[in-house]
Amino acid sequence: MERIKLMVNGVPGNVAVTIVQGLLADERFELVPFSLTGPEITESEYRVGPATIRLIRPAERVTLTEQIKAEAGPFISIDFTHPSAVNRNAEFYCACGLPFVMGTTGGDREALAAGVMASEISAIIAPNMAKQIVGFQAMMEYAATTFPGLFEGYSLEVRESHQNGKADTSGTARAMVGCFNRLGCAFSESEIRKERDPEVQIREWGVPKAHVTGHAWHTYTLVSEDGTARFSFTHNINGRDIYVRGTLDAAVYLAEKVRQGETGRVFSMIDVLKDS
Repeated sequence: MERIKLMVNGVPGNVAVTIVQGLLADERFELVPFSLTGPEITESEYRVGPATIRLIRPAERVTLTEQIKAEAGPFISIDFTHPSAVNRNAEFYCACGLPFVMGTTGGDREALAAGVMASEISAIIAPNMAKQIVGFQAMMEYAATTFPGLFEGYSLEVRESHQNGKADTSGTARAMVGCFNRLGCAFSESEIRKERDPEVQIREWGVPKAHVTGHAWHTYTLVSEDGTARFSFTHNINGRDIYVRGTLDAAVYLAEKVRQGETGRVFSMIDVLKDS
């Protein structure tokens, strides 16, 4: 089987490095040893296991990417960069004809999708790459569509805790707020309780110290008006392995769509789940 070539952008960020480690251990993939990075990064190279990755700053990306395409042939870009770079990176991928998996949250998601649909490439865009969490979200979407107003009158509390390097509010939490709105709860994204302080995470949340630098803990709590009924949904993820597995499965799915000649299409992790 011909290996799928992947270029992981966002190195030396923690998630991007973990993705690289995962693909190096997976015989389905071949690493394209370059990575788009931010202007604040001073290193020119970064070592991940046996691989040396050349870091490409914004000023170099057009010239070097064309060279990489000529040398490596077709490849898929995996984006785990920074919320502030989401739209700029997607515009670059579309302009350069680079199919991509967008795992970075934030940015203007409507513009992101519209850019792909107007381009000659296809992409997977998802606020969460963990298939099990995506499946949970799908169940909540089903409930919101099938039983609108089910929790009308209930109060909602949304708490999410991530490592302090995560700049934005969780995209998963924001998506879940939309479900609960349709289920009858009056709640805005601005009310999400976001925790990034490691000491608070350990002392008050109970996050294991070993995973303070890489975790995703979410709890959604609904309480009836009279306080006699309480529902709580929790998913606590320690480490990043669950996102690696989902991202690599997404890359396999997208590679097949590219092979089939799909262009101008935006796929989601739900599409990947249905194909699993």
